[in-house]
Amino acid sequence: MSFQVDIVAPEAVVWSGQADFVVARTTEGEIGILTGHEPLMAALATGVVVVESGNEKVTIGTHGGFLQVLNNQVTLLTDRAEISVGDRADALAVAEGLREQAEAAGEG
Repeated sequence: MSFQVDIVAPEAVVWSGQADFVVARTTEGEIGILTGHEPLMAALATGVVVVESGNEKVTIGTHGGFLQVLNNQVTLLTDRAEISVGDRADALAVAEGLREQAEAAGEG
């Protein structure tokens, strides 16, 4: 059974679709989300979000924002996000680049 995932940055919806499993880095540590997860609200840290759906795996670098889990729907509202075409290490490099861009723009 899958659930809806929406990853939204100020400029656009970065990714939206059905997923079987999501992993995200919060300020409290990494969290894994499956269908039926209890309601949750957390602050996102700079890091990698992995969305798995069947055989497809999408890795996204993110910087800041919030994660909400409610009624089998996961919403990530992030300051900056970019889909990585590589593996988890590449997505982490993307996330660090987003953090550096935010710092250069004075957004911390």
